[in-house]
Amino acid sequence: MAEAAQDRTGDTADRAREAAVEAALGRLGLDAKASLLSGQGMWSLPALPEIGLESLVMSDGPIGVRGVHWTADDPSVALPSPTALAATWDPELARRAGVLLAQEARRKGVHVLLAPTVNLHRSPLGGRHFEAYSEDPYLTGRIGTGYVSGVQSGGVGTTVKHFVANDAETDRFTVDNVVSERALRELYLAPFEAIVENARPWGIMTAYNSVNGTTMTEHRYLVNEVLRGEWGFDGFNVSDWMAARSTADAITGGLDVAMPGPQTVYGPALAQAVRDGDVPESAVDAAVRNVLRLAARVGILEGAGPVVTEPPADVDGEALARETARRSFVLVRNEERGGAPALPLRPGTVALAGAAARDARVLGGGSATVFPAHIVSPLDGLTAALPEGALTYALGADPNEELAVADQGFTLNAVCYDAAGAVVGTGSSPNGQVQWMGDDLPEGVTHDNLHSVELTGTFTPRESGAHTFGIKGLGTFTLTVDNAVHFDGVQGAEKDDPFISFFGAPVERARVELTAGQTYEVSLRYVVEFPANIPMKVVGFALAHQEPQRDADELIAEAVEAARAADTAVVVVATTDRVESEGFDRTDLRLPGRQDDLVRAVAAANPNTVVVVNSGSPVELPWREDVAAVLLSWFPGQEGGAALADVLTGAHEPGGRLPTTWGSLADAPVVQVTPANGELPYTEGVFIGYRAWERAGRTPAYAFGHGLGYTDWEYESVEAAGSTVTVRLRNSGERAGREVVQVYLAPVEADAERPARWLAGFAAVEAGPGDSAEAVVEIPRRAFEIWDETAGGWAFVKGSYEIAAGRSLADRRVSTIVEA
Repeated sequence: MAEAAQDRTGDTADRAREAAVEAALGRLGLDAKASLLSGQGMWSLPALPEIGLESLVMSDGPIGVRGVHWTADDPSVALPSPTALAATWDPELARRAGVLLAQEARRKGVHVLLAPTVNLHRSPLGGRHFEAYSEDPYLTGRIGTGYVSGVQSGGVGTTVKHFVANDAETDRFTVDNVVSERALRELYLAPFEAIVENARPWGIMTAYNSVNGTTMTEHRYLVNEVLRGEWGFDGFNVSDWMAARSTADAITGGLDVAMPGPQTVYGPALAQAVRDGDVPESAVDAAVRNVLRLAARVGILEGAGPVVTEPPADVDGEALARETARRSFVLVRNEERGGAPALPLRPGTVALAGAAARDARVLGGGSATVFPAHIVSPLDGLTAALPEGALTYALGADPNEELAVADQGFTLNAVCYDAAGAVVGTGSSPNGQVQWMGDDLPEGVTHDNLHSVELTGTFTPRESGAHTFGIKGLGTFTLTVDNAVHFDGVQGAEKDDPFISFFGAPVERARVELTAGQTYEVSLRYVVEFPANIPMKVVGFALAHQEPQRDADELIAEAVEAARAADTAVVVVATTDRVESEGFDRTDLRLPGRQDDLVRAVAAANPNTVVVVNSGSPVELPWREDVAAVLLSWFPGQEGGAALADVLTGAHEPGGRLPTTWGSLADAPVVQVTPANGELPYTEGVFIGYRAWERAGRTPAYAFGHGLGYTDWEYESVEAAGSTVTVRLRNSGERAGREVVQVYLAPVEADAERPARWLAGFAAVEAGPGDSAEAVVEIPRRAFEIWDETAGGWAFVKGSYEIAAGRSLADRRVSTIVEA
């Protein structure tokens, strides 16, 4: 009865909001309506005081809420990467993460979070896979549903992205992904459909790419017929930034908002298209209605009550970031050494090695970047957790073979000058980087009075030697170090990419001998230019730096000596932002630099070697059989080092399971991410990820769903009754633990057109040593269905199916046969 009453209350509130939306829409003229569909700047839509509408503010996510300013002046909680969140296999934890992000958004005056990303890991070469969840559409949909539900429970909107088939970065603005209807439905659309059905997201973001010949911002079939028609989506549809290309085709194709502004294909151009008879005003009204509905839901439309009147209780961001990280770590190997598993760490001394152990990589590059108030590195975390004197550290190998934005040892500000050389304003410079988009300028600075920007301050190096300095960006620069000018000229680009200033590689411009501990003055001056190929005014450049490069063999030798003298060696290996970031795909899966050599050398010196892999998506681990333990930490967020210490010392169990298959590039079944003649055919159909590995008969390094804990489990039975699967298991180990019970569905009679098996459900259980537990898993009807391209609909496939439950795709413990 209470639920029914709540539903009626919700329906009444929805009707009241709809009435307020219609009343507001009826008071708007054509020009005002057209203006509301075009960004007034980088992150917001215009206010319309005549109807009591405030400006709607959006911000990038998904691991934190940056806000409208790309600055460290207003720090953001940085949660682990989306791959890490998916590795928890815990929709409830995803919901809690969403609640925290809503809290952060409200604190920063943000109404809509531009997240989550629910594209699939089609190929391991996808450069932005750290920002997506999984290779499996069901797992992606479950985690995404939790995330969206959590954010919106805090009264903040989401935009599920990137709709659809934005599964790689190469030529992402222009590529036409050619995908069968069946693959679209069963794989790429499936997470979006699940989230629309189960979480009712208030927004969707359409992608840059085309699908089957039509750019997604104009895709009438997928947006109007599928998303809005079949699924009943009633939120707003916003373009990816600068994705909208055509006024008439976009508005009739279902695109509500073209971002960013003020120069877009909407606004005055849309109003004129209506007056010229090219666009029916009813199409504009439909889009405005969707925007006003969003405004009503978040509480910025006068006369409309927000969906959430009492936000959830405050969340401790640091605690949640730490919990999520340790719950996401996947222990893929843990062999016995001296009669006991390598992990948890045994008492004694620990030799820590690896550049990423000292300078942690906690998040991926690109638009997902946020600036946390602090970062706990593995070195920090283990130093705090281990007894004094138990830990030593050696660099061992540095994967940063290229320059990175200035960070450790730099104290910089951005000083703005007019054409006469007078200071007109100053701003902060996180990591030696300026990223001012649209009107996001320091106080007192305008696009009209801004002539040049100088990054100026000091640098105190950690090491003596030849320090390399460089520049990231396009235009005219002057680089000065220790009062000497080292570069004064123009830096151009080989590639016509509007985001090259943000995502492109730095260019080396100087090498300067510096002494550790001594403070030097540094300056990088940039003459502001506004690129013609970006329909907004952007100021973006960075000072880049690289520490002295010591002999690699010498560094490895130092780490080996420390490892030989210790009871346990821990090596942290990592990718860099030149390997995993927005804007490009990967060319291989190797760890950069000499990190593989470091691991081999340390393992040869100390058989009790533990390797921590700090990457957002799969890398090759050619030494994995030579070490005692391998722990995948993903990009673990700001508290990653503390969480790592929790897990290594055994204070907490590693809780993660693989959300995507890990294997070598040579064996990976789907590797094509580069278009030919503008097209990228998805020739593999429905066979991606583990589906493709099984079809090809290849064995990966670590299977989908794999992950070890610090206890053992015995699976005793599985029963199926209707759509409910019940799995009984017992903790057969010596400590309490948590197990993710995975249920896979397989046709008894092999069918070449269908995968050998697929994930149909999962649930987690907890139990003390010797205790039993019961996992109850509901299998959705869709698990038995395929998309019938001839009939144009879902078809239930009758027959005999094996229902198998276990610890991973490759470790299925109990099974039963059902008739469907």
